[in-house]
Parts: sequence; C-alpha cells; structure tokens
Amino acid sequence: MSHGIDIVAPAPLGIDPDTPALLQPLARALLRLNQAMVTLGMFALLVASVVLTSSVVSRYALKASTDWQDEAAVFCLVGATFLCGAFVQSLRGHVGIEAIAGLLPSSLNRLRVMLVDLLSVLFCAFFAWKSWTLFHEAWVDKQTTSSSWAPPLWIPYGLMAAGMTLLSVQLLIQLSARLNALTKKNDNQEGIA
Repeated sequence: MSHGIDIVAPAPLGIDPDTPALLQPLARALLRLNQAMVTLGMFALLVASVVLTSSVVSRYALKASTDWQDEAAVFCLVGATFLCGAFVQSLRGHVGIEAIAGLLPSSLNRLRVMLVDLLSVLFCAFFAWKSWTLFHEAWVDKQTTSSSWAPPLWIPYGLMAAGMTLLSVQLLIQLSARLNALTKKNDNQEGIA
C-alpha cells in the first residue's frame, strides 16, 4: 500500500534506513518477533480451521456435542489477528484510502501520513492499555467465558494486549523513522542554502 507517497523499500534486514540509530536494535528485535508472530498466526489459523471442521463433522455426522470448539477457534483467530497486526503494519499493508493522497502535494501528503501515524500510535497505545487492564482484571478475578467449557478470559485479553502493544511499538518506530527522514531532509536543505 503506497499511502499516496513513495515509501522507501526496507533495507535487506527489513529495517527502514531512516530509523534512528538508537531504535535500530529495537526495530531488529521487533522484526524477528513479528516474523515469529506470523508463524504462530499461521499455525493458529490452521488450528482454527481444523477445530471448526471437526466441529461441523462431529455435530452433523456424529451428532456429538461441541461445546468447546467455537471458543477455541475464536481464541485462535483473536491471537492470529492481533499478534500479526504489527507485521502487517511493518509492510504498511493495512487498508488505506488514497482518495485524498492523490490530490495533495507531496509535502502535505507526508505531513498527512505522519499525522495518521501519530493518531494511530495514540489509538493503539490506548487500546493496548485498556487491553492490559482487561487482562489484569480477568487474571485477578479469574474470569471465564459463560459457556460450559468456561476457558479463562485472560487468554484472549492477553493476546489482544500483546498484539496491540507490538503494533504500537511498530507504529512508533515507523513514526520516528519518518520524523528522522524529515529532519535529515531539512538539514540537507539548510546545508545547501
């Protein structure tokens, strides 16, 4: 997704070359963690599909009760969705609307993208904080779902919290890279003048 501007392709290590030197070790660690989360997410999707398929077969062919399969599949899907969000963001692969991007001059468009990144960081950080709060409450109060299987609710809340935290860090690194690139560009223009 281009977001209406040319985004520099990541370096061979997958790190934006404009990432500040101080944040590059964190960016490398996040890259490896994101790759592990995608592998885990693929496994979770496979498990969810097997669980749902076995649920359908056992319910209709064997007339057996399936009280745990739906929640197990939902937990897998929640984990895959939230834990892979930072990886998708590292590719800038989330859905974006580019109607405005094509109308704006490139300088205003860069500012728009930075503003969107900043608002995204703020939203995701708030979401992560609230998810950690839910995780803590579910853990302390030993909350479970209302089904007969009654798995603990700290599992999906923990997956949401971890995923949104990773996404917040990814957005923060990308925002800092943009700001660093802008600073470099301004320094180069002042050196020319």
